[in-house]
Amino acid sequence: MALQEWTSIFKIKAKKLKQEDFWCLGFDENLVPDCPNMGWKQYIRNTCARFKCTKCGRGWPSNRVMVVFHMCLTRGIGFVKVRCFRQNCKMCDKAPMETPSISSENIDILLENLVEKIRMKCYHENLGRRNRPNISLDVKSPHEPAHCEACIQGICTRS
Repeated sequence: MALQEWTSIFKIKAKKLKQEDFWCLGFDENLVPDCPNMGWKQYIRNTCARFKCTKCGRGWPSNRVMVVFHMCLTRGIGFVKVRCFRQNCKMCDKAPMETPSISSENIDILLENLVEKIRMKCYHENLGRRNRPNISLDVKSPHEPAHCEACIQGICTRS
C-alpha cells in the first residue's frame, strides 16, 4: 500500500481540523479492532478494493474490505493508525493473505469520512452527517469469509 498517497490525501483533508493541531497518519498491521489503547478512539469502515494473488497471479475485486482507524489527540498532536484487512486467493493452497489495492477515489472517501469522525470524536463537534459512500466494484462472486482476514477475526460487516 502506498503510504505516501494516504498521507498526502490525509494532509489535505486534515486542513478541516483545528489549525494549530498537527496530525499524522501511519499504517499499523498490529492494530487490534475494538481494542484501541487508552485515550484512543476507533473508527471501522468498509471499502472496496482489488486483490492480486502473489502465488498464481489471479486478481479479484471485493466490496467488503475492512479498514480500522485508531486516533488520538494529545497536547495538539494527533495520530491516526490505519490497518487494512487482507484477503487470500480461493484457488491456491496455503495462499498468503494479500494487501488490498484501494483506488485513490476510495482512499479519498475513507479519509474524508475519517476526518469527520475525528471532528466528532476528538473535537466533540456535532456534525450529524452520514458517511460518504464508497465507489463499488463489479463483483461477480459472493464474499468468501474463509478467505477474509476480517471475517476470520470476527469484524467483517455483514451488510
